Amino acid sequence: MKIYNTLTKRKEEFVPLEEGKVKMYVCGPTVYNLIHIGNARPMIVFDTVRRYMEHKGYEVNYVSNFTDVDDKIIKKAAEEGVDSSVISERYIEECKKDMEALNVKPATTHPLATKEIDGMVDMISTLIRKKYAYPAKDGTVYYRTRSFQGYGKLSHKNLDDLQGGNRSLLVSGEEQKEDPLDFVLWKPRKAGEPAWHSPWCDGRPGWHIECSVMSKRYLGEEIDIHAGGEDLVFPHHENEIAQSEAANGKNFAKYWMHNAFLNIDNKKMSKSAGNFFTVRDISEKYDLQVLRFFMLSAHYRSPLNFSAELMEAAKNGLERIVTAAGRLGELLTKAKEGELTKEETELLTEAKTFMEKYEGAMEDDFNTADAISAIFELVKFANTNAGEDNTKEFIRALASQLSVMAEICGLVLEKKEEILAEEVEQLIQERQQARKEKNFARADEIRNQLLEQGIILEDTREGVKWKRA
Repeated sequence: MKIYNTLTKRKEEFVPLEEGKVKMYVCGPTVYNLIHIGNARPMIVFDTVRRYMEHKGYEVNYVSNFTDVDDKIIKKAAEEGVDSSVISERYIEECKKDMEALNVKPATTHPLATKEIDGMVDMISTLIRKKYAYPAKDGTVYYRTRSFQGYGKLSHKNLDDLQGGNRSLLVSGEEQKEDPLDFVLWKPRKAGEPAWHSPWCDGRPGWHIECSVMSKRYLGEEIDIHAGGEDLVFPHHENEIAQSEAANGKNFAKYWMHNAFLNIDNKKMSKSAGNFFTVRDISEKYDLQVLRFFMLSAHYRSPLNFSAELMEAAKNGLERIVTAAGRLGELLTKAKEGELTKEETELLTEAKTFMEKYEGAMEDDFNTADAISAIFELVKFANTNAGEDNTKEFIRALASQLSVMAEICGLVLEKKEEILAEEVEQLIQERQQARKEKNFARADEIRNQLLEQGIILEDTREGVKWKRA
């Protein structure tokens, strides 16, 4: 299995620190609002990586945090006149609902930054003792960026270039820093903000120290895989390396994985551009399995463009797979018992080549786009070669292979029974009554009304059937 490592800029053979086990940390969202579809990409991508690792027999300790103390959370709390914990707790629950709808497995541990403050104070104290950090007069603690010899090794940035050109690294309070490049580990409280006691001042941690501490507590000082969006490479992940390796005296993460950005109609997603979509927004138009399928239809390191046309294509593609699985399920109920025929045995040998292609794609830096192509090849093969004359064992083998391939991608193959809203049910009944009374104008009016709600009616010999547009 090969993984592209951001640290070395090349694909490397995956060799875990401990045989049969994988320690994996994925940076989670800051919980101040509903998650957007950009947040969803790393969730889906690295959930799929985890699923494949488990398929290969690894025991995966998967840790993904919630950042539940942050300027945006504090701002939202002030706007609503509530404690910041009210905001974070609300949106953690909403995030979990969206993750469940996306079929993202819960992490082994979902740590909260606010529950790990003692560990952060301990690590900052260690960094001060080792001369990697220093407190300023107002109680702010800074990391001495230049004191860490390997700084820039992940983002491949040069410190001198950073000082000359990257002003985004320079934060407030620059006059009390030893070097403009030094970053905050602990900051003093401001009026109305949550705060915790520390040896330097009552305040709260900087963002970067949170992940270093949560990773160490739940996975240990050295981990196999650290992952997240490519926007986190610098400065967040770069700073995590500096903190963790300086404090612990060991390499922090062996493999660094980053997914590329998601664009909307070839433009960067932003509220100001009016092209900002939450996962909840998408759920109003599509089953979120469609969004998951769409996200996996491209390689995770490739920029992904979101558009209505591409989502429709994803919907149709997923429907092909689900329909094929449903057909195999129906055939299984009708198929005859008995041993595999010679022809069936040969066909199943051919079918195994699709699983080999699938695993080959996943082994090559988790190329889900090619893996999904292999699923479509199996679907075409099953549609062509499976029929009512086949044995149960043959049909079951094909169905099982399709199920395994879909499960690794987190795709649910069972068709959901769609339940009409009560008022829509009533409208259908009212239309039936109108037709009996030959009030065809009212019947047509109801049909059009339902069509506006995205429901198509079909009058058949068996009665009225419906489907969503």
